[in-house]
Amino acid sequence: MKCFKFSAWLSTAILCFLFWLLLTWSVAPRELLWGGLVSVVVAAFASRFLIHSRAFYLYNPVRLILLVFYCVIIFFWEVIKANVSMAKMVLNPKLSYKPGILRIPADPKLKSRYGIAMVSNCITLTPGTITLETAEDEEGQNYYYVHWIDVAETDRDKAGDAIKGTMERWIGRIWK
Repeated sequence: MKCFKFSAWLSTAILCFLFWLLLTWSVAPRELLWGGLVSVVVAAFASRFLIHSRAFYLYNPVRLILLVFYCVIIFFWEVIKANVSMAKMVLNPKLSYKPGILRIPADPKLKSRYGIAMVSNCITLTPGTITLETAEDEEGQNYYYVHWIDVAETDRDKAGDAIKGTMERWIGRIWK
């Protein structure tokens, strides 16, 4: 069992509290009190699973700005593109499509497990794709196993570019 690390607990509590504020969108004293209490309790149980090293890595102002920019602009645009593609498929029943599972290489520059997890979650959150697994081969290359509802490209690199879009590059800037 891992020992309790105050910095990991504090970092997780702050992150949970910020997420609470984002969800409630309220600064009423009662909401702040409950949010703080829930954040402290959740952090006590979850910090050892969330933070493994460098507890305050993400709290760098540049990384926070990049994260907000990524979520508001880049990821939002990728979701819109995927939704339009899915709408075309749904609204045109005669359109044929080929579902399949692809093994897509991750960017070799992206070494952070947090970054790889964020890319796989973002792929899953865009309509038409689900990341089934991430794996690392013997040489240290990471791969995403992705179910794609319409395999338009079978070449791994081109399919990776189509599925990941610009998400992986931006996430790589956040999780260096």
